[in-house]
Amino acid sequence: MSHDKHRTIDFFTEDALPAPRVTPADAERIAAQHLGFDAHAQALGSQQDANFLLRDGNRADLAVLKIANPAFGAVEIEAQDAAADLVSSAHPELRVATVLRRPDGSPRRTEVDTESGPVVARLLRHLPGGTLSGPRHLSPSTVAAMGTIAGKVSTALRDFRHPGLDRVLQWDLQYADRVVTKLAGHIGEPERRAAVRAATAEAWARVQQVADVLPSQAVHLDLTDDNLIRTPGRRPPMPDGVIDFGDLTTSWAVGELAVSLSSMLHHDGVEPHHVLPAIRAFHTVRPLSPQEAQALWPLVVLRAAGLVVSGRHQAAVDGDNAYAKAALDREWRIFEQATCLPLPVMIHLVKDATGLAGVPARADSPPQPLLRDLAAADIALVDLSTDADAMDDGAWIDSGTEARLVTAALAGGAAAVATRYAQARLTQAPALSAVSAATVPTGIDLWLGRATVAQAPAAGEVLVADRGQVEIAHGTRVLTLSFPPTVRPLLSVGASVQTREDIVHLPAGASIHVALRAAAGPAVPQLVRPEYAAGWLPLTDDPAPLLGLAATGLPEGTDLLDRRDAVFATVQEHYYANPPRIERGWRHHLLSTDGRAYLDIVNNVTPLGHAHPRVERAVSRQLRRLNTNSRFHYASVVEFTERLAGLLPEPLDTVFLVNSGSEAVDLGLRLAIGASGQHDVVALREAYHGWTYASDAVSTSLQDNPNALATRPSWVHTVDSPNSYRGRHRGTDAMRYGPEAAAAIDE
Repeated sequence: MSHDKHRTIDFFTEDALPAPRVTPADAERIAAQHLGFDAHAQALGSQQDANFLLRDGNRADLAVLKIANPAFGAVEIEAQDAAADLVSSAHPELRVATVLRRPDGSPRRTEVDTESGPVVARLLRHLPGGTLSGPRHLSPSTVAAMGTIAGKVSTALRDFRHPGLDRVLQWDLQYADRVVTKLAGHIGEPERRAAVRAATAEAWARVQQVADVLPSQAVHLDLTDDNLIRTPGRRPPMPDGVIDFGDLTTSWAVGELAVSLSSMLHHDGVEPHHVLPAIRAFHTVRPLSPQEAQALWPLVVLRAAGLVVSGRHQAAVDGDNAYAKAALDREWRIFEQATCLPLPVMIHLVKDATGLAGVPARADSPPQPLLRDLAAADIALVDLSTDADAMDDGAWIDSGTEARLVTAALAGGAAAVATRYAQARLTQAPALSAVSAATVPTGIDLWLGRATVAQAPAAGEVLVADRGQVEIAHGTRVLTLSFPPTVRPLLSVGASVQTREDIVHLPAGASIHVALRAAAGPAVPQLVRPEYAAGWLPLTDDPAPLLGLAATGLPEGTDLLDRRDAVFATVQEHYYANPPRIERGWRHHLLSTDGRAYLDIVNNVTPLGHAHPRVERAVSRQLRRLNTNSRFHYASVVEFTERLAGLLPEPLDTVFLVNSGSEAVDLGLRLAIGASGQHDVVALREAYHGWTYASDAVSTSLQDNPNALATRPSWVHTVDSPNSYRGRHRGTDAMRYGPEAAAAIDE
């Protein structure tokens, strides 16, 4: 039997695609007899192919024997090998599992008969390092690297053409709706089956809105955690290798990224916002069009749905395939994460991450105010942000802080007190939480000091009218007004309302919530998590103008981090690649402007904690009196140095005041050299001492200076820093550090 060389697969004409029945012994025979490779074979997992790791007698990894599914024709395999060669040539910094070649240059590829029929077998380059698969955490840098690789492969394959690309695959997102329709019946749980079908229908409709303008090209279509190989020994794990071109086809180019993103969603701790570094990295290498940004997350959902139905189907038709069965829970978690937020939210989040969001279109202000006889001058704004002075002394932790501030403002004569739209509330942040809290408001809260009447700011239709809530559609926006459940609105569902028509009578002391959302969008929570605010807020409008107040200003056009990088010396780094903006500290907490509290385990200059009340009072008192240097004669400097000197062991009895640790080290070296007459200094490796000339000379931390050991002055001699866990001498051998250091000093 032989393959039709020009035949390509059409998934929808196949009943099933079970992996070829090939044992390790069969694999060894095929490698030896047909490919000229004597080795031991170890089975590797695969969804539809049969893969084996070939090793020599010393168990050294030599190559991978890949036996294609019988449904795949020779022309398809040739296309995959040609694409792998192209990517390897275009990006030599990437390791690629290309086909191995015989001494005459021909590929080690052949057709063999198996129990499953004739198949194509070939030897591929083995890439050491292991995959990124499994539940392990993915760092932001690893996620970004995955996006970069997807972008590089996409650009390399942009102009690739081959007859073997003309395939109809179940993994091709162009056919995602048909795949789910065909295979959804294999999901045994009715609730899950219904959820997959509903998510597929919504995502497919979104993609179809832009499908005609999505660029198509050759795509790998399986750049997942299973097929990206880690650099051996790199920590954290970073991918630099690409394997398995088995899903190569012509499809939407943006699908390359969607497939890679979906594979991240099952990892420990990963939720949708954690994949944004990959989107940004891909966009840097291969820019997305606005339409591709619009389609990206719907395609992630379609990929997730396809994984679920295909996994159940493969487990049913290929009962012995442990690889397919083991993936079922992982595939369902991917689907759950892909669909845990409304599609419009994720679409806006993607656009924001790629800089394609633009300026959101805001609805015109309604012609009439919402609250009768309540002017802007009557309303006091309460600041609950990280920057607010009202958050001093840890007030943000007190659950009664908001009520206290409102009560004080009303007692001061305000007719009402209002919060700000989109301004993160520090009062909503728990002191310690592994997950961020919902702190960003999508509307405005209002507390009334006197009775008033809510009136329709424009003509509209009543969508909801119940105790405690009214919703009215005004054109493309929906006005939501929430109030105490003891208050009944004056309207009924379905009624038309006219401008200035009464909605509800609100008593003094009532607290109300006012929000505006897109009529065509999903329901919007009153508070959202800061990581997703850029996805939720474009679905809303600032209701401040309804109250006669100025709308919240848009954020600065230039990011503060960009401004810092423009004026800071590059060697003065900041913690973290994408650091939170920290503007407040309290005790052992650091507080960001998006209303999140972090446990401070990094800072090294606040041994008393942040904003210590006694320190603050002492500093303030001294600044009110005197701020000068130690050459003047005054009591506090003497009292301070006496206390320091009293802490010293005999015979030390004198204090030399300096302004920093770097200066202290520099002075200490100068005193030691002057006292001893010796200029040589022994310094521990991987230590940091400061920025002055002398303190930097004895600093050898590679984290601060990658060239530290190679750029030391001749008078600095380094010895190992004792480390019994990761050092050169470990365990009981750690006793050797001391004698080695003593020998260096004796020299």
